[in-house]
Amino acid sequence: MFDNLSQRLEGVWDTVRKDGKLTADNIKTPMREIRRALLEADVSLPVVRQFVKSVEETALGTKVLKGVRPDQQLVKVVNDQLVELMGGQQQDLNDPKDGPQVILMAGLQGVGKTTACGKLALALQKRNKRVLMVATDVYRPAAIDQLVSLGERINVPVFEMGTDAKPAEIARRGLAKARAEDFDAIIVDTAGRLQIDANMMSELREVQATVQPSDTLLVVDAMTGQEAAGLVKAFNEAAEITGAILTKMDGDSRGGAALSVKAVSGKPIKFVGTGEKLEALEPFYPDRIASRILGMGDVLTLVEKAEASIKEEDAAEITKRMLSAKFDFNDFLKQYKMVSGMGSMGQIMKMLPGMNQITEKQLNEAEKQFKMFEALINSMTPEERTNPDLLAKTASRRRRIARGAGRIEVDVTNMIGTFGGMRAKMQSLSKMMKMGGGAPGMPQLSDQELLEQTIQSAGSSVSRGKVRRKKEGVRRGGRGGLAELTRLR
Repeated sequence: MFDNLSQRLEGVWDTVRKDGKLTADNIKTPMREIRRALLEADVSLPVVRQFVKSVEETALGTKVLKGVRPDQQLVKVVNDQLVELMGGQQQDLNDPKDGPQVILMAGLQGVGKTTACGKLALALQKRNKRVLMVATDVYRPAAIDQLVSLGERINVPVFEMGTDAKPAEIARRGLAKARAEDFDAIIVDTAGRLQIDANMMSELREVQATVQPSDTLLVVDAMTGQEAAGLVKAFNEAAEITGAILTKMDGDSRGGAALSVKAVSGKPIKFVGTGEKLEALEPFYPDRIASRILGMGDVLTLVEKAEASIKEEDAAEITKRMLSAKFDFNDFLKQYKMVSGMGSMGQIMKMLPGMNQITEKQLNEAEKQFKMFEALINSMTPEERTNPDLLAKTASRRRRIARGAGRIEVDVTNMIGTFGGMRAKMQSLSKMMKMGGGAPGMPQLSDQELLEQTIQSAGSSVSRGKVRRKKEGVRRGGRGGLAELTRLR
């Protein structure tokens, strides 16, 4: 979502790097670029003006620290102001003093409001809360069916009275059920409209008065840019809300919604939808978003995704196998699936510091490559998966595996190179930790030997123009993996 903004800001810092400190003169160019970058990101003009003014005043008023370059100083100021712009600290749901947590979900049609109800219910379930969802959208029968279906998928009950009852009455009886059966939280899905109208707001206020929610959350579409901020403001003025849920944060919107909502409406973004899966709802952390925008990654969210997606015992087992040099194609595939469970490769890579320069094309290519590796491994026999050295020694096996996956032999060769490089690093780490030495039945070929045998066994079976052998590299026994031995023309 913030790729364009990140890339634009990346060139800003160079303009002041050569100077000794920030001055009123040398800060003009970066401020102009920051203004353009934010406007291109669809941040509203008044917000941009105030932001640039705050950055400029803070940067010029900041005491110069010894050993800190002016570009680093400017990055720090921009980071702090971005965090402040988006609300400062993460705002969680309000906790009532007594009774169940009541969350009223509002929004226009088509923003993903009903799906957001299911996502929020699942998120609260993970906090060990018993959740009840209440369907009050009586104008769109499909909304009730959708909520019931979502509830069945995540094992959350849904209270509904069809389309004949009034929304406020459905909400009242749903709340009574939640209190009688000791539910910890109740999520009320209200009716949406194609546009804001008096009837919609009147009905929303009536439901609010009936259930006295601890939170009224407006679900808005990140793709609408700065219009999302205006929508939050309009809803808040008509029927006071406590925050927003921003959906479609994984889309190709330019980031204006995330940067504008708090500044325009005064209400914080509490959650963001980052994908279509029901698990794809995250708390909104202004400091982490600012870090992503500035190319510094978001390691905390990455760790939390790993903790939520990867079972501790699975991670411990594969780590143990890696460090004992028992790493085989089964482990290789399992590791890939572990990472895939955390989200798309693009989402994960962008959370690593310095990875904002990777293009979408490069990420897509990497994603395709690993999907190809998965198909190749699925084409292997159990023996070949557990003993990778067999493929290095036998070209006929590689040809059979390639045919089974609808690929060519060089694809198998490339996969062996990637796998061999990874295994070599694990073996080196195991030696550093004094865990090396091998064991009976363990693959004993080194990375170099594995690659040499792969190339040597290929012989004339490799199609001309596909792979070029570098005999000198093989004879030297040098390091560097497949790239030094073969090259695709």
